[in-house]
Amino acid sequence: MKIVVDAMGGDFAPRNVVAGAVDAVKEYNVCVTLVGPRELIEEELHKYKFPQGLIEVVHAPEVVAMDDPATVVMRQKRQSSISVGIELLKKEDYDAFVSAGNTGACVAASIFILGMIPGVDRPGIGCIFPSLKKFTFIIDVGANTAAKPEHLLQYAKMAKVYAQSVLDRPQPTIGLLNIGAEESKGTGLEKEAHKLLEEKEPCFVGNVEANEVFSGKTDCIVCDGYVGNITLKVAEGLMESTGKLLKREIKKNPIAILGALLLKSSLSAAKKSVDYSEYGGAPLLGVDGLVLISHGRSSPKAIKNAIRAAKEQVEHNVLKKIKEEMVKNG
Repeated sequence: MKIVVDAMGGDFAPRNVVAGAVDAVKEYNVCVTLVGPRELIEEELHKYKFPQGLIEVVHAPEVVAMDDPATVVMRQKRQSSISVGIELLKKEDYDAFVSAGNTGACVAASIFILGMIPGVDRPGIGCIFPSLKKFTFIIDVGANTAAKPEHLLQYAKMAKVYAQSVLDRPQPTIGLLNIGAEESKGTGLEKEAHKLLEEKEPCFVGNVEANEVFSGKTDCIVCDGYVGNITLKVAEGLMESTGKLLKREIKKNPIAILGALLLKSSLSAAKKSVDYSEYGGAPLLGVDGLVLISHGRSSPKAIKNAIRAAKEQVEHNVLKKIKEEMVKNG
């Protein structure tokens, strides 16, 4: 198994990416292909000791900046680490692609180079959210901001397969993110999507309100990329701010400091459950290849776990199962 990694993706590339890749080959016994300017990657690799033969470097001289337009990968930077890396997935030797780089560019290049799975019109980015019942899988969190009702139905079918195959939910439930529980709530998109999901997806259980996202009411939640991305960014900001506020208040009181020491293991476990680096990468579902998108601020730990997540998707034949689901229900 070979996992292709965009060595130049993210705010701290290639340093964090190479470090995470080295940790991954040591811990998960997986082969990693680092794509980017060869000299920069090899300069970082020389800092580490790792099993020989498990990391290869593929030269890609161009780099897509985080603020570049999404289409730049195909119009101006065909030799970027994103384009070259995704192109490798068309070869049998390579199984998945991971990038912490420009999300829009990754989505655009994946669509253009890999194409869509038959039965899927637009791809969606899935993301695991922590919940009171372990987790909730939400799709789309940013790939398609102009979704149609049929796109949300397609997301539901793909989310169901992902939850069954990777997240160990044999009979996952699916909800529609909306502003109320009643089927009459929402814009035209949500109303039409509700009717379509109710008619064609047996796992659909109705609307989910924003305050229920972390409750674990459903295993999967579908929404358009605009709403999903706002939900993701609000959640990230809230969790980060809550941690800082908690630390600030604890430091004001010696008794609270003592209590925090006594609760250290519990607080650490809670922090781990909401740490994005534990989950690694978000799958881009719908394109004809396994593509995972990581946070731009990814640490070596996050990159390592993104590679682990990619390995799990390969082992569970996620792409094949999604194709079968879309054909079966096409």
